[in-house]
Amino acid sequence: MEMTRKLATAVAGVAAIGLALAGCGLQQPGAGADGDSKGTVTIYSPRPSAITDEIIPRFEEASGYDVQLVTLGAAEVADRVRAEKANVQADVWWGGTSSLFGPAADEDLIEPWSDDVLKIIDDEYQYDDDKWVAEQLQLQLFAYNTEMITADEMPKDWDDLLDPKYKDKILIRDVAASGTMRAIYSAMIDRFYEEDGKPDRGYAWLKALDANTKDYAANPEDLYLRLERQEAAITLWNQQDILAQAKEGATFAILEPTSGSPINTDGVAKIKGGKNPEGAEAFAKFLFSTETQEWLANNAYQIPTIELANEPEWLKGLTRKEFEYNRAAATEHEREWIDHWLENIKNQG
Repeated sequence: MEMTRKLATAVAGVAAIGLALAGCGLQQPGAGADGDSKGTVTIYSPRPSAITDEIIPRFEEASGYDVQLVTLGAAEVADRVRAEKANVQADVWWGGTSSLFGPAADEDLIEPWSDDVLKIIDDEYQYDDDKWVAEQLQLQLFAYNTEMITADEMPKDWDDLLDPKYKDKILIRDVAASGTMRAIYSAMIDRFYEEDGKPDRGYAWLKALDANTKDYAANPEDLYLRLERQEAAITLWNQQDILAQAKEGATFAILEPTSGSPINTDGVAKIKGGKNPEGAEAFAKFLFSTETQEWLANNAYQIPTIELANEPEWLKGLTRKEFEYNRAAATEHEREWIDHWLENIKNQG
């Protein structure tokens, strides 16, 4: 029972907070600090409730706006924003990567942030003509159950995963449904694609990894539970979720590959045609405030894109070395490459 309670808490979110969880779906708006609302800001977000339950009330209290929060998967947000183009329902899209925001920018679904927002954020984290900005960086790296394997016994770099000694010791989140895993697999293929002009050696690499993979987890919660149950010792995932699980008691640790980690930029956009653009701007300024970003770094293990005066110890301990690959080429070919993996490699290594 103790383990069940611990795991149920761990998979609920990325940090323990003192507020009641609102869960997925619609969060009812609250009141402003003075009791008079400036209006409602509608936010679509895949962020977990342990983050939104902390940040949204803080924003409402500080700004005087009410928030209507709709919680969806990242890809579901993109689909909904696209479907509502002719009848826009939301103001802010909070949480997504370039593979989702890029097409949305091309389709004119999102619009540039004001200079008041952009001046807070370094130019390198402003994308697609300022239509979206990165809020955090996520390292895609190795994670492991410390009760099953030590840091010294762990693979040190990506190619080490193919060593036969790790056969059946690797558990991987099902790739096709996961933005994290698609990014990792595309990066692995691209390094060979850059040299050869074709993905064949990358496919061979993934087939060798498949041979060492014990199974594929259906979703992140399944991955965490099975790793904790010691079905396998090693996985590939992002630092944020693994450290959050460890904070809740899971015997997990992370390890940065020596050649670096693919890094996802995860951000926020203003939806074009939203009913409350002023509220959207106010939310972005609040989100990128030092106070908010320090809370997220300390409690949700986010790597911020703004500079913090006081970095948490866990962040100081990371090298944050980036695995170099052609992100544009990987994004262009991602669907083709992952479809090939699904049809010709998965469970066939």
